[in-house]
Amino acid sequence: MADYDVIVIGSGPGGYVCAIRCAQLGLKTACVEGRDTLGGTCLNIGCIPSKALLHATHSLHEAEHNFASMGLKGKSPSVDWNQMKAYKDDVVAQNTKGIEFLFKKNKVDWLKGWGKITGKGEVQVGDETHKAKNIVVATGSEPSSLPGVEIDEKVVVTSTGALELGKVPKKMVVIGAGVIGLEMGSVYARLGTEVTVVEYLDHITPGMDGEVSKQFQKLLKKQGLEFILGAAVQKVDATKTKAKVTYKLKKDDSEEVLDADVVLVATGRKAFTDGVGLEEVGVKTNDRGVIETDHWKTNVDGIWAIGDVTPGLMLAHKAEDEGMAVAESIAGHAGHVNYDVIPGVIYTVPEVAAVGKTEEALKEEGRAYKVGKFSFMGNARAKAVFQGDGFVKVLSDKETDRILGVHIIGPSAGDLIHEACVAMEFGAAAEDLARTCHAHPTFSEAVREAALACGDGPIHM
Repeated sequence: MADYDVIVIGSGPGGYVCAIRCAQLGLKTACVEGRDTLGGTCLNIGCIPSKALLHATHSLHEAEHNFASMGLKGKSPSVDWNQMKAYKDDVVAQNTKGIEFLFKKNKVDWLKGWGKITGKGEVQVGDETHKAKNIVVATGSEPSSLPGVEIDEKVVVTSTGALELGKVPKKMVVIGAGVIGLEMGSVYARLGTEVTVVEYLDHITPGMDGEVSKQFQKLLKKQGLEFILGAAVQKVDATKTKAKVTYKLKKDDSEEVLDADVVLVATGRKAFTDGVGLEEVGVKTNDRGVIETDHWKTNVDGIWAIGDVTPGLMLAHKAEDEGMAVAESIAGHAGHVNYDVIPGVIYTVPEVAAVGKTEEALKEEGRAYKVGKFSFMGNARAKAVFQGDGFVKVLSDKETDRILGVHIIGPSAGDLIHEACVAMEFGAAAEDLARTCHAHPTFSEAVREAALACGDGPIHM
């Protein structure tokens, strides 16, 4: 047993980044984790394994649909599902072991077990109690479900079960048209599954720019995903091998039933704080179990909270930024997170990425703005790789030209968006992007062209 400057509870992206940054700043640090591996949901059963499957199935799609066009002739590959899952597991293992290495390199102690705050500056892990001047709660989130829907992770699954199915299903119903549902639905559609997405709202991807959302749905439909919008799921009846999903259409209250081999419940996530001891030490949470914070401080002195257990977007990189900010605050520096410039990405093909305001939000604010758009059909590199669908959309202030939001649907959107993030951090105008030389031929030229469209107009359209 040792005394610490900081004990971080949870080793997900927020927790492990916070722990490493604390150690770099000279604080004696430990991180509590009860899993056998570090990295939390993201590395073990979330972001990383899903991206591995997205990559594998996109490669299959390329072989089936585009190889012949490029003169790559031959029989299409068959799918060895068990080997694909083994590849995914190997990717996970490499990443989780990488965090373990970083802990050793930075002298962060891994306290193995589940942590509970038992008093001021005290964290119990197993049979031992450790003392710390500061405790950071970074316990993340877990999938949320619906009334009348019982999860068994075999037939009715969350994203966790969807990564480990025994075989590729013939029919899958996805409840929820958000990021997780569409990414995993895309994986299985490419593997030949008949995928139907049921969404309560009348559009997919809540919070996304409306124009991008419509184009995204259109492209996913072309890839084989079916959508039932404005539908409230009433119940899921499951046997050991099949399920029936009953939903009610909001427009006329009629009830319909869908048959499925697997039902993926992707209706969002909720803060995970079970067993952490928050109530016992008086840490305030709201009615959804989210920890209330002020600059990541809770109402209890010496206890901090970051990531999915706090208000705001549930994104790994938001948690990472908060982890670094808390570490710097504890060390006496000025921790800072710019919540106006946090990008979001969906890793389908095409990718979708956004940062800043949507057009709908600007209209609601009554703010005068300009729109600059450029289609990837005008981008030579995109056409060369069969990804001319989609566009870049830049929103800038009508008077100052300052960039207010950027929305991309197209190739490598998740990487391209960071050009906009950097520009927005420095308060750049659309003209600043437009006057910056971009290498040719690159996807990034489409960003420049959209910025040009906020002025006199793009060159290649």
